[in-house]
Amino acid sequence: MKFAVLWFAPLIAAKVISVSTQNGEIIGHDVPGSQGVVEWLGVPYAQPPVGDLRESSDCIYTPSSLVDYPNKTASFDRVFESFTTVNNHTQSEDCLTLNIWSKVSHEPLKPVYIHFYGGRWTSGTTNTKFYNGASFASSEEIIVITANYRMNIFGFPGIPNESPNPGLQDQRLAVEWVKKNIHGFGGDPDRITISGQSCGSASVDYWAYAYRDEPLVSGLISHSGTALSFPVNSAEVAASHWFNASAKAGCTSESEGDVLACMRRQDVDTIRDAAASVKVPTTNPARKAPAFQPTVDGVTVFGNYTALSAEGKFARIPYLLGHNSNEAGFYKVATYAQGSTLTDKAWDDFNMGTFFCPSNLEAADRARRHSPVWRFQYNADWENTRLYPTSGAYHGSELNMIYGESAAITGIPESEPQLLLQGVMRRAWGAFVRDPRRGLSEVGWPVYDPHGSTLVELGLDNKPSAEFVSTEDTAERCATLLAQL
Repeated sequence: MKFAVLWFAPLIAAKVISVSTQNGEIIGHDVPGSQGVVEWLGVPYAQPPVGDLRESSDCIYTPSSLVDYPNKTASFDRVFESFTTVNNHTQSEDCLTLNIWSKVSHEPLKPVYIHFYGGRWTSGTTNTKFYNGASFASSEEIIVITANYRMNIFGFPGIPNESPNPGLQDQRLAVEWVKKNIHGFGGDPDRITISGQSCGSASVDYWAYAYRDEPLVSGLISHSGTALSFPVNSAEVAASHWFNASAKAGCTSESEGDVLACMRRQDVDTIRDAAASVKVPTTNPARKAPAFQPTVDGVTVFGNYTALSAEGKFARIPYLLGHNSNEAGFYKVATYAQGSTLTDKAWDDFNMGTFFCPSNLEAADRARRHSPVWRFQYNADWENTRLYPTSGAYHGSELNMIYGESAAITGIPESEPQLLLQGVMRRAWGAFVRDPRRGLSEVGWPVYDPHGSTLVELGLDNKPSAEFVSTEDTAERCATLLAQL
């Protein structure tokens, strides 16, 4: 069966390239102005094609709303819309699709990069300019893939005696599909790196513990989040949230007998609204935990990551992990929208305790086990990524250096130093994807050593360079903050 797909860009094709997969024949198109990059968009990885013409749908979630933040820049709304999925896209449970970009060339089989978006386990989509992979695929001669996976109650329902984390299983299915089919797109199934940002970043780290005996991939990249960064639900808490939502939807054991069967008969709007009605006590005002998020099941998610990390119970594959110097620059917007304010110290503790220190701890444990690991921190602040005067290098801003879409999103061209730093970072990420064990060493990045100057500082003072510093002076503070997790 042949099928075509629609996405955020008009498909004006100078060339059509079809690839045979287990789903049938997938039709790709030239990306206009991209110098030979072909895109295959909305490709199903877990369901057969539907009809002859298919529009790629977002998974089910409640889109974010714009925030009237004080002193916001002229670009704030466009950046916020693109990054946080403020949109009116078609949504459907038939959403398990991925997008593929590759530059046509005579190169041997290309390495593959698969990215999982963030969104606090509640929202997210690949259908945004923010994750357009054409430019990255062109500059680094790699295959770039972005994958949809289910969020909120649809991805993390916490149903008793059922798999509580189908959203994480979606990610596994996506990688399995790529492993089986990427050769037809010119990709190397033995050189797949998975990447994620925020909760997508944490899910990449979960992967290392869940699939340590059969990781399928050769490298891991985490942007702003590890298995230690965000809370998870216990089975008991998850079940409570599930039954609260099902009761709101009119499904109880007293009225319906089989609650799950009843919920499956409800329309998606009823389920989504019922899930949104479940309230969770605020324990961390900097990041409000959602009701429906990963649940400890001992299979895909564990409850003792600190111990597992210390014991070396992770896949011994190369890992590039890091974060931004002012992650709170983004979280302040959500906190403001909820009517809360925090002190500067509280935000600094949040930056350290949620991102910096968990990354240090896990990187140090991997280093002790001689599992290759690199640590980065992004620091730059550009006119066309700035949200407000002091937003700095906030949560997600570094992805503009990888995907390179900040000018397309805001209409403000990149500065020369911004383009130079983009080149530095793309070359490093590309080197890692091509050869996770040796690539970063070949571009001069040291493997992480908690006792050496091995934290890679990117864009300090907006300089388009990498500098290497020590993290030893943070050890005492991190020990205190991590003890509070």
